[in-house]
Amino acid sequence: MENLHISNERLAQWLGAMRSDGLRIFAPVARGGKADFKLLAEGDTVAEGYVQTAQSAKRIVFPMAEVLFSYRKKGHDIELCDAAEATFPKTIAWKMRPCDARALRQMAEVFTSDYDDAIFHARLDSLTVVAFSCATCDDCCFCTSVGGGPGSTEGSDMLVTQLGPDGALVEVLTDKGRQLAEKYLAGAGKAEGIDKQAHLAEVKVLFSAEEVRAKLEGAFDSPLWKEQAERCLGCGACAFVCPACTCFDIQEDAHGSRGRRIRCWDSCGFAMFTQHTSGHNPRPTQATRWRQRLLHKFSYIPEKLGEAGCTGCGRCSRACPVDMNISEHLKAIADHE
Repeated sequence: MENLHISNERLAQWLGAMRSDGLRIFAPVARGGKADFKLLAEGDTVAEGYVQTAQSAKRIVFPMAEVLFSYRKKGHDIELCDAAEATFPKTIAWKMRPCDARALRQMAEVFTSDYDDAIFHARLDSLTVVAFSCATCDDCCFCTSVGGGPGSTEGSDMLVTQLGPDGALVEVLTDKGRQLAEKYLAGAGKAEGIDKQAHLAEVKVLFSAEEVRAKLEGAFDSPLWKEQAERCLGCGACAFVCPACTCFDIQEDAHGSRGRRIRCWDSCGFAMFTQHTSGHNPRPTQATRWRQRLLHKFSYIPEKLGEAGCTGCGRCSRACPVDMNISEHLKAIADHE
């Protein structure tokens, strides 16, 4: 749409004005030495100087647990309350990283590929994403290896690239972003001659996603899976911090004449994920479950959606209690003869 150039003071005023207007804003807040997304409350300060939030922003549109519908029996009748018919409040996601914003776009494809999930899309439609480019990275970041980048605009309504003392470049990318800019950035100058790339982190390409996918096509029975999964505890931390994981379970919460159907996050790394009622489990070992995780993200999803089901945020590697680094494992797969 258009690129704007604003001062650092104007950037701070923009957030302040939205807060003063009572907008519902999720943003990173420092807690316990880490930054994490939370609904901004009075007194909260947006975190600075961090590489990535501990948790992803996906729970804004895909909560860890949510009621799909509730019901109440009245004699022979049933009164149904469907969450898909609810109106979700307008929300701003402030300072989301490009890898998280890209994951929202990927999730939207997953939630429409076989079935159009009305609840997910109602939440997403009510969300305006103001992402911030990455000026720093760490050894866990590998967005450039899976088609992303520290200044990628995918999935964002606006992308802010901070220019140090020279203010910020604001890329207005969608109609949602334009509406926000018209209200809070009126009169801002158009950006001209700004070298955006000079202000982005240098994220090295660690492996070729195409080579990984090609190797995975014939690697179902590879000894690599057992070797790589030796340390895996099956704790699910990698899936729960991942911005692109969409596995869920459905639970029934019934009490007398009332009940609810609840959707909860799940993980293919859990031993019970594929447990059959008969007791048989087609993925009986952690090695077979680790294989499923990598095949799903780097073979099955690319076959269906044309891209890896991973945005290279590196959270899984940072969160793993036994130091399993997914980029190292993917590089080993790409280099495997």
